[in-house]
Amino acid sequence: MAVITISRQFGAGGITLGKKIANALGYTFADSDILQRVAKEANVSTHWVESFEKEAGSKLSRMISSMVSKRWLERVLADERGYLDEQIYLDYLVLIIAQFADEGDVVILGRGSQYILNDHPDAVHILLVNEFENRVQFMMDRYDMSRKKAERTVVNEDRRRVSLYKRLGKSDYENPQLYHLVLNMGRLDLETARDMVCSLVEHKVAMKPA
Repeated sequence: MAVITISRQFGAGGITLGKKIANALGYTFADSDILQRVAKEANVSTHWVESFEKEAGSKLSRMISSMVSKRWLERVLADERGYLDEQIYLDYLVLIIAQFADEGDVVILGRGSQYILNDHPDAVHILLVNEFENRVQFMMDRYDMSRKKAERTVVNEDRRRVSLYKRLGKSDYENPQLYHLVLNMGRLDLETARDMVCSLVEHKVAMKPA
């Protein structure tokens, strides 16, 4: 079993490539599945969880401890709440990403998973990068956006990503030493990138002691 985390510059094709890798290996692709599990555990709507994906960055430093807070455990054991605040969301997120990793055979998209699972023995961490213009064109081609909307989306998401990692206390999110493989998607097609990741994962699995 293996777990693959995909970190990326926005518009570098993380969702598209992640799905291709998952399909090729027969793995689960964990993106919206993470939101659904958080919503189920917290007994709230997925829409509510999605709002925390956008707004909870200011407290995401708690994720990096890779520990579920005692306060969270006490609350969950005490009642079924149907309520979500930022700290509950973050604690659930850490726990659920760890659960996906322990289940294995999964591709996890973003959400600081390369940090949460930094020491996971079966994890393979991938980073996707590309030039700004290529990322804009990718959004236009894949999501039928106008150039103006695609440029605005990429700029805004880049800013949000930088802000997120600053609040995590991390400035090294594009440091290649964090990753097993860094892919420049301006120099690779999606199928070649998929094959490279699959080959790396299959090699890692084959080399794992029985």
